[in-house]
Amino acid sequence: MTTPLQGNAIIGQSGGPTAVINQSLVGVVEGLHAAKFKGKIFGARHAVDGMMSGDYIDLTAWPQDRLDRLAATPSSGLGSSRSKPKADDVKAMTKYFEKHNVRYFFYIGGNDSSDTCRIVSEIAQADGYEMHSFHIPKTVDNDLVLNDHTPGWGSAAKFVAQAFMGDDLDNQALPGIKINVVMGRHAGFLTAASVLGRRPGTNDGPHLVYVPEADFDAEKFVKDVAKVYDKIGRCVVAVSEGIHDKDGTPMAAKLAQMQGHRVERDAHGNVQLSGSGALADFLAQAVKDYMGRRTRVRADTYGYLQRSFAGLVSENDAAEARAAGRKAAELACSGVRSGSIAIQRVPGNDYKIEYNRIELTDVAAKTRHLPTEWIVKGNNISEKFVEYAAPIVGKLPVTERVD
Repeated sequence: MTTPLQGNAIIGQSGGPTAVINQSLVGVVEGLHAAKFKGKIFGARHAVDGMMSGDYIDLTAWPQDRLDRLAATPSSGLGSSRSKPKADDVKAMTKYFEKHNVRYFFYIGGNDSSDTCRIVSEIAQADGYEMHSFHIPKTVDNDLVLNDHTPGWGSAAKFVAQAFMGDDLDNQALPGIKINVVMGRHAGFLTAASVLGRRPGTNDGPHLVYVPEADFDAEKFVKDVAKVYDKIGRCVVAVSEGIHDKDGTPMAAKLAQMQGHRVERDAHGNVQLSGSGALADFLAQAVKDYMGRRTRVRADTYGYLQRSFAGLVSENDAAEARAAGRKAAELACSGVRSGSIAIQRVPGNDYKIEYNRIELTDVAAKTRHLPTEWIVKGNNISEKFVEYAAPIVGKLPVTERVD
């Protein structure tokens, strides 16, 4: 704990956008106002890229009605970036920080963004520049350690659940095999959400679910599909984009290499997974080859649709994203030097969460995984996951069938 600093604040939004990331942005602004913050509140356009170039927008006097509209708007209102700053980059940032007397740094993002926040905080401190730095959680992957769940995931999970409900109805009308590839680099939480719309005691899909936490075997995959198809005459499959073989090589990267394409990586070294439908096409072709050309097989890649759709967000997700931003502002203005906000569930029968500060080093560049006890035989998801996810995602549509 230190004495609150006199100066201005800057906010950045980093990494993949979500449907509720602007709730956190607005939460920081509201939290600063509630703390009687006397400085200016700047937003950095395109995250650290804007901080390095001095591309700021003044949010201090934005009226509440405009803030509320921004909060309800999907995608990063300030723009985003995946840049990972080096020491020289941070020095360029602090040059503008000094020029604008920025003493409070808020960064909204996932695990790579938390690492960026740590880097900026540590280098600025080592250079003698006094600043309070806070990471605010965000990621549709739901993969931040020490968090029960992360803002953005609940809404994306609701989107995925409803998409699979509709796709399953479509598959019942025109039976066949349908494969859908869902976001999730190292964690299977979003792909697992595909099961939330299943009705107990029915043959509702998805019938098979493949996540990164279980090694993927293409030969077993086609046999799994054939077994379900032979039993009920159709099969709906959820597959994470991050599935990998027993050696840990992502199937998407393996396919790119097999086809002679260069494997693209971002500034943090992550393999590009969402930019093509190659994985879905490969899996569909593998099933056709195994089962025969006359079998009706279709495949889709949900891709970026899962991140920034308008409307239909989870109410809890939106509220928690905003509250996380407010909590970061509250702690920073109280004299806490730095940290990350963790959303943690309170034990008990009723759904209740709290917002706690953790160290940046506790979360930075670390990955949380879907618990293996929630994975059934490597190709399905247990009811325990449904119990965990249901209150975060909220109500789903109720459907009726003609049986």
